[in-house]
Amino acid sequence: MSRPMPTHGRATEVWLKPVFIAKAGREAELQEALRSLQTLSRNDPGCLEYTVFSDEERPGTFVLFEGWVSREDLEAHNQEVHVTAFVEAVEPLLAKPFTVTPLVPLVIPPRTP
Repeated sequence: MSRPMPTHGRATEVWLKPVFIAKAGREAELQEALRSLQTLSRNDPGCLEYTVFSDEERPGTFVLFEGWVSREDLEAHNQEVHVTAFVEAVEPLLAKPFTVTPLVPLVIPPRTP
């Protein structure tokens, strides 16, 4: 059963798409580090979505889809020990520095009462 995509998108929300590309032979280590980060980050205050995907067309490439209630929640998340430790630990596993693309919903649904 597929999970519906988030229907958030309020003006204050922040949505990001980080992409990580593993060095050859380091894919499993990067995948495990991302899996751990996902588990911990989903408990951070303001987290709306935090899901890591494996790119089936590009082995060793992982895409993270994350959403936050506010920029302040994202900034607090980025200061968490599990995030700073992750960034430091995965540096030698990456073929190149990871990229982060900000995302903006095309349509912001009305609030439901």
